Order: sequence, then C-alpha cells, then structure tokens
Amino acid sequence: MTDDAQARIDAVVKNNDAVLFMKGSPLFPQCGFSSRAVAILNHLGAEFESVDVLQDQGIRQGIKAYSDWPTIPQLYVKGEFVGGSDIMMEMYESGELAALFGAEQPTD
Repeated sequence: MTDDAQARIDAVVKNNDAVLFMKGSPLFPQCGFSSRAVAILNHLGAEFESVDVLQDQGIRQGIKAYSDWPTIPQLYVKGEFVGGSDIMMEMYESGELAALFGAEQPTD
C-alpha cells in the first residue's frame, strides 16, 4: 500500500464520525454486500460518509491493509473499524449498531 493511500484513508476515517468504504455509492451500490450495508445504515437513520473504492485502486487495496480485513464494504465509526456487511447485520440485529450510532433500534 502506498503511503499516500494510507494517509488518505486515515484522514477520511479520522475526519468523519462514520464512513463506509464500499463498491459504488449509497444511491448506486455496485455489489450486494455494499447494498446491504447501505440499507442497514439507512434503516437506522445513520449519517455516514461513503468512499467508492472502485474509483481509486490505491484506496481499494489500501483499505484492506489499513483494517487487516480482506473484504469490502468496511464500516468505521468514530475512527474504529466496525466490520463488513455480515458483522453489521449481526450488530444491527442485536441492537449494538443502533447503540453505536446513538440511535433507537427500529422495531419494524
């Protein structure tokens, strides 16, 4: 991973309360896992920034080394790596994700 990509990732993670590194954008996710991650966050009413890893090969490879996690999407909240869509789903179902965002757990 280049130092430049590492520095850009680090800046995005540290300068946003919540950021989702994903394939595509929240309006047009480019894979099912990214789509599910966006749906979970939207259902919680969570505010988050997104980074489309398909737009930058350095970020796409760099984020995997940054988190030591092999897959995308990746969610960071308050500078901490949370996980990918499977972990997000588990945390959503247990109420942990809502608590992380200071949100009420949806009941529907």
